[in-house]
Amino acid sequence: MESNGSTLRTSRRGFLVAGGVLGSALAEAPVAQALDRLGEDGRGDVPESLQRPVATLPADWQPVAEALRGVGGLGADGLVFRLTFPRYDLNLTSHGVGGLVEGSFAAFARYPDGSTMLMGDVVATEDELQSVTDALQAHDLAQTAIHKHLPAHRPPLWWTHVHGVSADPLSLARAMRAGLDATATPGPREPDTSPPAGLDTAAIDAVLGAKGRSEDGYRFSFARRETVSDGGRVVPGAMGVTTAVTFFPTGGGRAAATGDFVMIAGEVQRVIKILRTGGIGVVELHNHFLDDQPRLFYLHFWAVGDAVALARTLQSAKAATNLVSGS
Repeated sequence: MESNGSTLRTSRRGFLVAGGVLGSALAEAPVAQALDRLGEDGRGDVPESLQRPVATLPADWQPVAEALRGVGGLGADGLVFRLTFPRYDLNLTSHGVGGLVEGSFAAFARYPDGSTMLMGDVVATEDELQSVTDALQAHDLAQTAIHKHLPAHRPPLWWTHVHGVSADPLSLARAMRAGLDATATPGPREPDTSPPAGLDTAAIDAVLGAKGRSEDGYRFSFARRETVSDGGRVVPGAMGVTTAVTFFPTGGGRAAATGDFVMIAGEVQRVIKILRTGGIGVVELHNHFLDDQPRLFYLHFWAVGDAVALARTLQSAKAATNLVSGS
């Protein structure tokens, strides 16, 4: 390995299933729109030297899905196949807030030269981390960052980000599976999609300018506007290159807000100041990848308070970065 519509999903048993007519997910318009967004960098089209991801069919990822046994599937534009692996086995708490759900993910994209890129991360306990590292290294899957995403929490967790490029996507999937197998990550289970109790989600949506999704918390994801690449390949936001926000309800309109902002260097200090002015704590500032262009930094945050007020501060921080509005 080189180190550098309709949605397909897996069932509770880990087998691939599809909803609706598969062809409708890959209609020309959604694919064209997705490719157009990849070129919206504020500076012109994607340079000819960069490879864009190509649209794929659900069947293209069947062996990968069977090897990994996660929850998720192929995006409606056909560009990114993404699976998640929540750590439902853990009773995760931070600063007295329980019910937190964090999980690993694996995202794949295919390119015109026949290569497939994998980006993702493995969530490991303190006791699991070295075994995960050994498993990934034994399968030549590059680790591009190892760090924490939460403030003081129990049990102690580490996130190890991974990256690989290969002509054989199944080999990438098996390498990722080896890392997951070094943890006690449970088998696939559908997330809790019930509306978050006690949160004014309509008000939060209005403040953040997007519709959140109920998925083990109330979640948002915002892509960057410019073209992001790694190793000469354009990287769609769904590969993990997004600002992510999650609200975990704590009752009475309050929530624990956590996630991370993806930024270029010139945006970092503005975002930190905005978050702190609004009472949101900063947790970690780091990279996730080794060869991304432009160079990106990720700032993880944490706060507990009135959810709508937290959303206002997060929106101000969003406005200080080059994100696609309403993404």
